[in-house]
Amino acid sequence: MGRSREPFISLALYHAFKWSIVSPILHAYFRVQINGAENVPHTGPLVVVSNHASYFDPLIVSNCVRRPVAYMAKEELFRVPVLAQAIKLYGAYPVSRGTADRTAIRSALECLDNGWAVGVFLEGTRTPDGRITDPKKGAALLAAKAKVPLLPVCLSGTEKILQSGSAIPRAVPITVRIGNLIDAPSSTNKQELEALTQKCAAVINEMHDLGAN
Repeated sequence: MGRSREPFISLALYHAFKWSIVSPILHAYFRVQINGAENVPHTGPLVVVSNHASYFDPLIVSNCVRRPVAYMAKEELFRVPVLAQAIKLYGAYPVSRGTADRTAIRSALECLDNGWAVGVFLEGTRTPDGRITDPKKGAALLAAKAKVPLLPVCLSGTEKILQSGSAIPRAVPITVRIGNLIDAPSSTNKQELEALTQKCAAVINEMHDLGAN
């Protein structure tokens, strides 16, 4: 039997960082609008699936769903003293870039067993306009193995935060839409995982078509 919530020290770190830094910047600088926050379960593991267009997306998703979200991070970061301990507390788990890393899958499943929400970008990488065109089945596979629901989240406007050649984030409006929970697949059957993956992509793209407020 897994836990129903993230470890207390991780929750404390999340709220301290959120309310002192992330949330003030999102609301004052980016004027973020959040729709559907009531759809997020406060407890229990789940797989958060979203589109991806900006390096800022993991922080934005975690802030707007109002609970910590564990994401993969490159394994090199886990070799840096102090930083390694901090990102672990914040829910990060390592992945070897460019490989099908079974260790990362096991780490994500362990996070789910410990009550975390685990974040997965459905396309697996950033897209220029934030739309999903080639969704991957990894999120559905995690949900099937852990027997947890999926939560579709759409980020609109984050693709405009950084322009080519500029390191300064632009003060663009951002809208985060959170959809209804989607039940976990009943099996790891390839066809079922593909069908659920396409459903998640369709829901997120439909919300993305609404644009940023």
